[in-house]
Amino acid sequence: MQQAHDLGRPLDGVLWMVAAGLCFVGVNGIVRYLGTELPAAQSAFIRFGFGLLFLMPALWAMRGRRFSVGVGRLFLYRGGLHVIAVIFWFYAMARVPVAEMSAIGFLGPVTVLVIGGLMLGEGFSGRRMLAVLVAVLGGLVVLRPGLRELTPGHLSQLCATVFFSMSYIIAKRLSREAPASAIVAMLSVTVTLGLLPVALWQWQPVRGDQLAWLAGVAGFATAGHYAMARAFAAAPLGVTQPVTFLQLLWASILGAVVFGEPVDGWVIGGGALIILAISANTWVEARRDRAGALVIELQD
Repeated sequence: MQQAHDLGRPLDGVLWMVAAGLCFVGVNGIVRYLGTELPAAQSAFIRFGFGLLFLMPALWAMRGRRFSVGVGRLFLYRGGLHVIAVIFWFYAMARVPVAEMSAIGFLGPVTVLVIGGLMLGEGFSGRRMLAVLVAVLGGLVVLRPGLRELTPGHLSQLCATVFFSMSYIIAKRLSREAPASAIVAMLSVTVTLGLLPVALWQWQPVRGDQLAWLAGVAGFATAGHYAMARAFAAAPLGVTQPVTFLQLLWASILGAVVFGEPVDGWVIGGGALIILAISANTWVEARRDRAGALVIELQD
């Protein structure tokens, strides 16, 4: 019987999460390097098109599989939300410093808590409310509204975070109806098809080096999600979640070394507050879930 304090394989979980963070920083760095030469929707379409190539084995394994009408509708809803999110994200990434993008993106789990509490009837415990308030404070530290100008890029990243969070909530619902491989594969299909008309409307000539870099984005993103899945399988979120702070540090180093962006102590401090709030809430909820599972096992 697994004990309530079982941490699984914490070293494996930490190392896989470190690898995931490096991959996601690679994604951010490449998109930042490509800049604004290509429209956001076109860049996103090409990236997801390459992603489909990486997912061909999963798509082939799904041949002949049938889903209910309700599940199919959820796939479409999630794809639509993700289309909007990735357009906002690509637009912001080309215009906002890498470290700030990472810090604002950490607000995603907070948005999930808020949406879950307000729209899904999950409620707000005192702990959840405190986590949200601390994380929002961290977000205000990063953005510093009133003390500096908030650009369209900052607002775009905030919008992307909200839409990504809504997509994630639907993914949680889908996880009860479909395997993870099908959820990922269907997301790539629906997002690629959804981006196609927008990309064609703004299409610009694409150079070979731009295609190569966007293929790299797809490769890093796929590897990052794989590494994250391995981290979650190896150790609880309470172990792996704090490691995400390293992603902010690496993003700051990348921005400073490659793009000449100054290391902003406000961004690092605000990002640390956000990660602290989410990590503490995740750790407490994980302990509660393990304790509940142990009680059930003892009763069986």
